[in-house]
Amino acid sequence: MASKPRVIYWFRTDLRLHDSPALHAALDLKPECLYPIWCWDPHYVYRARVGPNRWQFLLDCQSDLSSSITKLNKKSQLFVIREAPQTVLPKLFKAWKITHLVFERDTDPYAKQRDAEVVELAREAGVEVVATRHGRTLYDPDELVKANGGKPTMSISQVQHVRLSNPASQLWLPSTDTSQAAEKLGDVPQPLSAPDSLPAPGDLSLDFEQTQPSPEPDINSSQRNSKDTSYASISGPNHDFAVPTAAELGLKPATTPHRGGETRALAALDAIIGNESYTTTFSKPSTAPTAFSPQATTLLSPHHHFGSLSVRLFYHRVLEVTRKPANAKKATTIPTNLIGQLLFRDMYFAAQAAIGYPFAQTYNNSHVRFIPWHLPSKIDPETNLITGEYTVDSPLAEEWFQRWKFGRTGFPWIDALMRQLRQEGWIHHLGRHAVACFLTRGGCYIDWERGAEVFEEWLLDHETSCNSGNWQWLSCTAFFAQFYRCYSPIAFPKKWDEEGGFVKRYVPELEAYPKKFIYEPWKAPIKDQKEWGCVIQGDGDDGEDEEKNKEKEEGGMKTYPKPMFDFNERRGICIEGVKNAYHVGLYGDDPKVKDGSWRKLFDDHAEGPTEGTKGPTVEGHTNAEDGADIDAEDMDLGIDQDEREADHGGGETKGGDKTPRGGKRKRGQGTLDGHLESPRKRKGKT
Repeated sequence: MASKPRVIYWFRTDLRLHDSPALHAALDLKPECLYPIWCWDPHYVYRARVGPNRWQFLLDCQSDLSSSITKLNKKSQLFVIREAPQTVLPKLFKAWKITHLVFERDTDPYAKQRDAEVVELAREAGVEVVATRHGRTLYDPDELVKANGGKPTMSISQVQHVRLSNPASQLWLPSTDTSQAAEKLGDVPQPLSAPDSLPAPGDLSLDFEQTQPSPEPDINSSQRNSKDTSYASISGPNHDFAVPTAAELGLKPATTPHRGGETRALAALDAIIGNESYTTTFSKPSTAPTAFSPQATTLLSPHHHFGSLSVRLFYHRVLEVTRKPANAKKATTIPTNLIGQLLFRDMYFAAQAAIGYPFAQTYNNSHVRFIPWHLPSKIDPETNLITGEYTVDSPLAEEWFQRWKFGRTGFPWIDALMRQLRQEGWIHHLGRHAVACFLTRGGCYIDWERGAEVFEEWLLDHETSCNSGNWQWLSCTAFFAQFYRCYSPIAFPKKWDEEGGFVKRYVPELEAYPKKFIYEPWKAPIKDQKEWGCVIQGDGDDGEDEEKNKEKEEGGMKTYPKPMFDFNERRGICIEGVKNAYHVGLYGDDPKVKDGSWRKLFDDHAEGPTEGTKGPTVEGHTNAEDGADIDAEDMDLGIDQDEREADHGGGETKGGDKTPRGGKRKRGQGTLDGHLESPRKRKGKT
């Protein structure tokens, strides 16, 4: 008689018990023993940008899951193994006599590479791998790409239709079009219940040496007050496989009020679904970016990221509410409703799954427009990937970047948002749009990759696919092309918060300023500034020491920096710069981008590092396919619900070409490139 399976269940981005298709696959094996483990991967500890707030959220999720496992079997828990999965799993296979390894599929580029290596190691050890189940998104990103003709999903229209046979879906389907990718995959499966019991693990002894990871380079060193000791012992300091602590990681204190864990996630979901009016009529562009107590959106995205809340459960519970006869007529629709938000997430996941590592950068990315931004990324010639470092082509641009990052631009709306992001790990989607536009095409003309790195460091809900995709959207390098629409740091917030309560909450130096000057404090008479206890002067050059900066006194007065530039002037310069780059028409995989000869196509005096005729050369690429002419059918595909607030008036600024006169774009990229003129003669090219 064959022995029963001995199974390792490897938790990664699925830190929950409810609706876990992969966990159910493990239990379907009827195992003799089940080892629920987490591999403490040094890639994330040292190589991925993670600030204290997101670390805290992860530790919350792990601790909550471990407690839930123990409730089902007092002999079990989440066993945290403090070693890289590529080195420790083969040793665990042998030590614990494992027959099966089960995990949820992950289509992130690093995860694909890691998992391929682990699968091969398991094959060599005679261990069967079960990794066919996805649960992180509504649709399997690889299958979504396949259904989209093997192409990246570059518009919401390519993913938003599901099978019309589902009565619930007809409440929000905008048409009967049956050609789109999601419909070919069918409707979203019903969520699975959490198991009511779990098998106990077997012997937990580890009769092998721990492989210590190298801590260098430690990209998160700035997040630590002390040395990381989380790898001191493979099973933790008490040899109990416990979840590491922030102290072991040497982290600075977390400051976010938002906490993680499946228990909290399900309670938050119940509260949202319990408010049927909110769930039914939710329209993301109508939610206030200035609301903070409470926020105007669900704030479930960090739970989706860590898997403490199933996206399928959220999807079906929303449909249960919106399909009720009393709610159907007033229910909002895709792309602005709650279902639309999940489909946008799927769009970015599938786009990244198709493109791979280059999705998170311009260089060698076939679907991202090349724009010669300031502070461009350095490229590793061996991998053709960004290194995490950048070139300071302009000291002034570097100063602007640091002032933007730490909330001391002199524009209170921008500074309040960046301080909220740093303190809490979250800002509203319109706030993200405002600060991203300001850094790239609406003020600083700085590479969107710099902003994406800051968001990677500080966001609780950071996912490479969504973060990179949103920064491409807001910089108008992919997904969206109305580059002449810019968010005013003055008019836009006034639309939502005329009194300036949000600014006063996160920029307390200005708490005594009246609404007339709250978004333009530099216009207040100096006598009034002194009366209100804060003088507008300097550049806030105390840097990232925000507490010191905001308490800095000058003659007994707090100070707040002057605006770092004239916004209207910079907006015009940026619009012309992006417009010029659109005319040149290069994408990240163009040979001219790869060999640096793109400089020949830009005037020496154009915005950005355009001087000369040759740039850094990286060899080893082939020519990409030409773009395809835009057609009328594609004209609407790239309009995000998050951009439509510009159409509502009250904050956007407009300029640049408004006359559709041709232009080109990559096939499948739903943009409004028809606003471009034909290319004109450029330096060194006719």
